[in-house]
Amino acid sequence: MLNVKAVLIMMVFLLFASSCSKKDIKPTYTDPKDTYASALKLIDNKEYEEGRKLLTEITNRGSATDYAPEAQLKIAESYTREDETELAITEYRKFIRLYPGNKYAPYAQYMIATLTFNQIEGPDRGFRAAEDAIKEFNKLMEMFPRNPYREIIALRIQKCRNILAEHEFYVGSFYLKKQAFQAAVGRFNVVLKKYPDFSNMPGLYYNLALANLGLKDIPLAKEYFQKVLETATDKKILKNARAKLNSLN
Repeated sequence: MLNVKAVLIMMVFLLFASSCSKKDIKPTYTDPKDTYASALKLIDNKEYEEGRKLLTEITNRGSATDYAPEAQLKIAESYTREDETELAITEYRKFIRLYPGNKYAPYAQYMIATLTFNQIEGPDRGFRAAEDAIKEFNKLMEMFPRNPYREIIALRIQKCRNILAEHEFYVGSFYLKKQAFQAAVGRFNVVLKKYPDFSNMPGLYYNLALANLGLKDIPLAKEYFQKVLETATDKKILKNARAKLNSLN
């Protein structure tokens, strides 16, 4: 009797274990279409690693060429969804290298530029990402001049340029506070020459005037204070510039 009970218990246990193991089994490669669908389902369920394994199977099989480009793109997108920026950029670059004539190639380059742009943190720390983003957006325009993102590209390049100008202005202002006037003038002149579309030109002129005043270059200081009066709308900076100019006159 005890042996029968033991056998029954063992059978129940084996059935339970078999049921559990079936639930844990991930989809395996069948054909490109079904495998691609299974991979997308896994990614939608945030099972990114398992989904990428199936997508990689598709890209590695020569018979799956119809689905290989889309599989490679989805690998990159899965890393984007996971906030794995560098890995996503690497996979988007791989897509462009493997399928430069594919209809999604402009999108892949746009994503590279956008992910780079999204790494910008501010003028004191984000200027490197801003420089890189400008390069990637320009590359998009050069490689795919008829891409559908031209308006967005123009706005983002302008923002990047402003961040680069703000960085130079930030460093110049730091030197100005430290009374390192020559170093301050050097930084402010970079903004003046490279970024004439800088959003805070009155502030730039005012700081250039102060820095040149510190260097005892009175004529140049007066010239920049006058530029402040011609361009500024902020009452405080107008008042300060007018007072400084009057004192010099």
